[in-house]
Amino acid sequence: MTWPVTLLDVFEARRVVGRHLPRTPLVRSEALSQRLGCEAYVKCENLLPTGAFKVRGGINLISRLSREERERGVITASTGNHGQSVAYASSIFGVKATIYVPKNTSPLKVEAMRRFGATVKLYGSDFDEARVKAEEEAEREGLRYVHPANEPLLIAGVGTLYLEVMEDLPDVDVIIVPIGVGSGASAACIVAKSINPRVEVIGVQAERAPAVYLSWKEGRIVETPSADTFAEGLATRVPFQLTLSIINELIDDIVLVSEEEMKRAILTLLETVHQLAEGAGAASTAAAFRIKDRIRGKRVVLILTGGNLPLQTLREIIMEVGRPL
Repeated sequence: MTWPVTLLDVFEARRVVGRHLPRTPLVRSEALSQRLGCEAYVKCENLLPTGAFKVRGGINLISRLSREERERGVITASTGNHGQSVAYASSIFGVKATIYVPKNTSPLKVEAMRRFGATVKLYGSDFDEARVKAEEEAEREGLRYVHPANEPLLIAGVGTLYLEVMEDLPDVDVIIVPIGVGSGASAACIVAKSINPRVEVIGVQAERAPAVYLSWKEGRIVETPSADTFAEGLATRVPFQLTLSIINELIDDIVLVSEEEMKRAILTLLETVHQLAEGAGAASTAAAFRIKDRIRGKRVVLILTGGNLPLQTLREIIMEVGRPL
């Protein structure tokens, strides 16, 4: 099957992304490796300027807007990290950005979007309600709507992180990546499988937000009535066609993890890798512990997708679960 995003697109995206973002480290943790029984490496996307991987896609897409699109502005919806990506990229290229976010979005992420110059509008109880509202305004005002998943340029930009992984660890066996709207997982599949088809790509969703997992299992789009997870980056009820089609074709497996497992994984990453992860960012580590027998003795890369975790949430996690995995 021919995909709308190719490995060549990802290399072209790196020419843009590399001018504006640093290469993030791939850290081998001896402590984490011993706990998991494998060679564990953590890709620290939390160290990017927005604290999350999505900014790679935002820069690639915004850089390629037409003059007319730049003058009219862009609009999107987000639970936080995608919005920060669009806001940050728009600030670089002088584009006006409007971001719709659910009313319960982390104040830390809302503040960051505003600091990057975006207009932030709080609407709805979850991401999908905010998304529908943003789509309506885009149609009404003639703005360039940046879909959080169905954008080949976003996927190509995100794919640059997997180029870094494959260059830094060519003999990687397994890549474990969180799945929200699926841009990261689809990019991982395209890059890793194009370079080395033997690499196993495993996605992770929250048990309380399993829309992509259910859709992958059933071979059709399955919407869920809720996405009740503290991991904002995984909190989507509706899968999207472009990323789901890539995932359905190329991903090796999808694992579900609990809220407690993600919370304990946050503490595990702090203790072993000395890196702060938000819920979605810790999901790959939670999944690794869930399938540790399967990955024993292998070279495994865990994608720490973001680290935008409020201190109050961290305090609550420490009080609630108390110990790492």
